[in-house]
Amino acid sequence: MSAHPSGAATTYRVGPVSRELARAAAAALHAPSVLNTQPWRWRIVHDEALLYADRRRRLATLDPTGRLLVLSCGAALHHACVTLAADGIAFEVDAQPRDDDPDLLAVVRYRGTAEPSARVEQMRQAIGSRQSDRRPFADRPVPDEVIERLCRAAQRTDARLHMVWARNLTDLAVAAGEAADAQLSDPEYRAELAAWLRAPGEGHDGVPIDTLAPLGARPVPVRDFIAAGTQAGISSRMAVADRQARYGVVVTDGDGPVDWLTAGVTLSAVLLTATAEHLATSTMSDLVENEVARGTLRRMLGGVGYPAIGIRIGLPGSGAAQPRSPRRPAAEVIEVVADKVSPASGPA
Repeated sequence: MSAHPSGAATTYRVGPVSRELARAAAAALHAPSVLNTQPWRWRIVHDEALLYADRRRRLATLDPTGRLLVLSCGAALHHACVTLAADGIAFEVDAQPRDDDPDLLAVVRYRGTAEPSARVEQMRQAIGSRQSDRRPFADRPVPDEVIERLCRAAQRTDARLHMVWARNLTDLAVAAGEAADAQLSDPEYRAELAAWLRAPGEGHDGVPIDTLAPLGARPVPVRDFIAAGTQAGISSRMAVADRQARYGVVVTDGDGPVDWLTAGVTLSAVLLTATAEHLATSTMSDLVENEVARGTLRRMLGGVGYPAIGIRIGLPGSGAAQPRSPRRPAAEVIEVVADKVSPASGPA
């Protein structure tokens, strides 16, 4: 509160539109991000929500270009938009609105009200329950019609979901192996990975060690978070788990910041749809972190488009669900600019 020239006090308030936008930004806290870095921040100004990249949380070794950082922000953008749509809010999104501010990735503008659909309400419900499940999936196949619904969810964005055929699983396994060989031999990568691992209940970001996958043979190896170097592939003599997992790759037409943001929107759309379909998922960013491995994926795609991130999809395995990864407090991520209320307008 500050003094007014007339002697009356100047007051400030947060209007109803700003509160709606802030609630959507708070829902976006649940979005997936590379190593659960949550590298975004929001600024709510009147009827606009501005999404910024938080470059302080970029992974210098794992993500030197910031591609996965921007992709993570795209997932947060989609989570916020789903929440607004489910709340009956009409809006428009302006991606990369200013050339002179590369950290400003998108502006979401309030445009009145709209009738929410059953689909967005299902996806909003999925925001509260989605989590990364790195355990081996159940030994039952995902129905083809459900996979089709995931692909249609991706088609509503400007990227696509390429489902990997069984004949291409070797290419996917080779890419995972190439990434692991290059990264685990790099001490800077191992140090960065260790810096983002968390003990259970520790901190508001990073990867809790009780959410890691058990080591063992799989058709496509998953990231070795503890750098044990003992993950076995399908050619080993060990019993192979996860045989019914399906693998998708989010693919964009271009490979610039707007495309990376779009890839994050597509990733969120697929993951939330999968959760609404009672599927388990985990992302596989290691497939695209190493350029040699990413090149293997591009060849698998026939050179058409750019692989942005991998997704592992299946029916949940047996046993208790893994704990959800922690999230940063809203106050650290969301700034709401209050409106000045003139003395003549009365109390807020």
